[in-house]
Amino acid sequence: MSYQSWLNYLQTAEKNSMISGRARKVLYKFPDGRQMAEEYNMDTGIVQRRAWKSKSNKIMGESEWEIELGDEPRQLNWSGNKPPGSGEETDSLAGGDFTLRESNTAPLLTKRITKKNIEWRIRNMPYSLDTYNVTADPEKRAIVVRTSNKKYYKVIPVPELDRCGVKPAQESLSVHHQFNTLIITYQKPDILCEMEAQVLLLLKNVETETDMDDLLKGLMAK
Repeated sequence: MSYQSWLNYLQTAEKNSMISGRARKVLYKFPDGRQMAEEYNMDTGIVQRRAWKSKSNKIMGESEWEIELGDEPRQLNWSGNKPPGSGEETDSLAGGDFTLRESNTAPLLTKRITKKNIEWRIRNMPYSLDTYNVTADPEKRAIVVRTSNKKYYKVIPVPELDRCGVKPAQESLSVHHQFNTLIITYQKPDILCEMEAQVLLLLKNVETETDMDDLLKGLMAK
């Protein structure tokens, strides 16, 4: 079990970082053409959002951002110091590129990271707790959610564990249900917490810009 290959992959990337409010946004550009965008809480050091973009090609055109992590589908902007309307190409997770349209009644899966846990919430799930069967499947390397009434089935990947070479374990899993929301909590193994700390050390040396609009708003509010 090791996360060294993940660290090595991050080290190969060209990295840009900026601070906006109480969040630090990091954009990675990898040699294989992929991009990853992350947003960290400045107070806790916990990653709040992560999205991936595949390499574009001439046939399919520009690829879309895929959300790996985030409490809710909201926009994430990356503009660095390029002024709006400058005509320069920017890497962004904004506007129409990041709009998800869900019905008011369809189950909606979101994910967040805390200091000790990985947590998923599936909203619009009105059934009682005993209807759900939530298992850690080591063969699928995922969390599998089923309902006894056959109304819902979902395989939830856990890329954080894959990066550590760890398979999901049932004993680390707990499930709750309230306000029509199924809450799945997975306790982080020690090796994952160690990997997160190593990533923060890696980012410590990345030069970081400050969002001047946010800085000016803060100064004017004083």
